[in-house]
Amino acid sequence: MQIIDGRKIKEEILNELKAKVEALPFPPIFCDILVGDDPVSASYVRIKGKAAESIGIKFKVVNFPETVTTEEIVNEIDNLNRVPLMSGIIVQLPLPSIINTQTVLGAIDSKLDVDCLGSINSTNFYDDKGGIGYPTALACMKLLDSLNLDLKDKKIAVIGRGKLVGLPVTHILESRGFKVNVVHSQTENSEEIILNADVIITATGRSKSITGDMVKEGVVIIDAGTSEDNGAVVGDVDIESVEGKASFVSPTPGGVGPVTVAMLLENVYQVALNKSQNDK
Repeated sequence: MQIIDGRKIKEEILNELKAKVEALPFPPIFCDILVGDDPVSASYVRIKGKAAESIGIKFKVVNFPETVTTEEIVNEIDNLNRVPLMSGIIVQLPLPSIINTQTVLGAIDSKLDVDCLGSINSTNFYDDKGGIGYPTALACMKLLDSLNLDLKDKKIAVIGRGKLVGLPVTHILESRGFKVNVVHSQTENSEEIILNADVIITATGRSKSITGDMVKEGVVIIDAGTSEDNGAVVGDVDIESVEGKASFVSPTPGGVGPVTVAMLLENVYQVALNKSQNDK
């Protein structure tokens, strides 16, 4: 079994992006909005900031206290939307329950919605109109594409139909002409689908729920799930259990996560590139 090294792929993408960013006529600005002081969320923000600055993107954090109102966040986003060199705005989720998440996400200018969580970019994505895609779904595909496998006539199972991974990954695969079986809580023959799959992309957030006895020999597994197990971040896949069966596995951590950061910054670069071309 080979481990798909997401950190290595991330660095390769960032090296390419750095050259592209340096060629822009201005340094792009990327902003992450953080509410509260949750250490895990703050850590994710720092990781994105470090990666952005390493390739020449200016990183800005707006940190609100948990007592902030929806209106106050929306007002700040309105201001950020008008910053001339702003090339991406994201909100660290989840937000506190008192905040109207959709109102906040909807306030981000669609041209700056690099997480693809607003209705305009989401609609454009599923209508195949190009533009910005879901970073985690794009990361899953980047990991899969890095293997240079011929997926024609292969059985592909996507486990989970969440907004960030399951649904968009399924759409990308189907857009490429592949047949996809989506497995969710109501799927009657889920065990059979998983056992027969040549490729599995999973994003359920159920700790080590995919084990060796559930998969076929030679299966390729992209693990986009994250959960906590005894204080450690783990994926949907029990790596030790599938070791004798799978041909390739992306680990959690170190697989989809790092590449997601890179694909997010790829979106920021695309926004900046569009700005530079429109300014000509």
